[in-house]
Amino acid sequence: MTSSYSPPERKRRRGTRVFQPPELSAAGITPDKSLGQHFLTDRRVTDQIVAAALLRGTETVVEVGAGLGVLTEALAAAAGRVLAIEIDADLCAYLRRRFEGVANVRVEQRDIFAVDPAALLGPAESDYGVVGNLPYNAGTAIIRHLLEAAHPPRWLVVMLQREVAEAIAAPPGDLSLVGVAVQVYAEARCLFHVPPAAFYPPPKVRSTVLRLDVRPRPLVPAEECERFFGVVRAGFSAPRKQLRNSLALGLKVASAEALALLARAGIDPTLRPAALAVEDWLRLSRAVVS
Repeated sequence: MTSSYSPPERKRRRGTRVFQPPELSAAGITPDKSLGQHFLTDRRVTDQIVAAALLRGTETVVEVGAGLGVLTEALAAAAGRVLAIEIDADLCAYLRRRFEGVANVRVEQRDIFAVDPAALLGPAESDYGVVGNLPYNAGTAIIRHLLEAAHPPRWLVVMLQREVAEAIAAPPGDLSLVGVAVQVYAEARCLFHVPPAAFYPPPKVRSTVLRLDVRPRPLVPAEECERFFGVVRAGFSAPRKQLRNSLALGLKVASAEALALLARAGIDPTLRPAALAVEDWLRLSRAVVS
């Protein structure tokens, strides 16, 4: 499903001014470019994100990058509890004022990379989901951090740069290194696109909302992950070359040895890396050991 949003008051026509949202004025904050801050302001988009989370009113939701709290407010109305994580101290102070007295919202000033969200939740809340408008420059790393945590979320509904979201959800034939890295842990699908006019300040790229349903068990056992990802990185070292060449280059082995590995894994050496599914890469990584 795809959808586009162009709020009448914020259409980006040539010569049309993009107005600062009142929440930003109330917070007395200027967007920080170093943190990749583009605040979601279109409430039609927040409603669609909440709908995509399939909330039933009892779930615990961790919001990564709460920003001005527009999405936080929508989540609080639909979820049992919202843990809003925000790294910016000024935004945290504003969010605590805004949600003072809202019993099911808790605001934490944290660097998401420095914490496992489950550690901030009680044992009874270990079954949680994640929602977030992720910074473009760190979105993939945040997803990997959450998926590889000791207690990962059950699902994620997150906004990313469109090209990154589509790469994560790509099927075999268009798979990239980032797609393999995420699909080991979760099933991914793009839900809808969001234009720059839905944010302040408007970014120069389009965004996409992505849903990830975390697998009960990763496709690759934990003890094999290091070797598996080493082989995948080697295979994608020259993504436009045939596997027999890219694998030889990435593993620093002779072409004949790369051909033998592919034969043991039952993989056509003339394929390109993007054609392989996660299961193919797993067979190949096991062939390296054998």
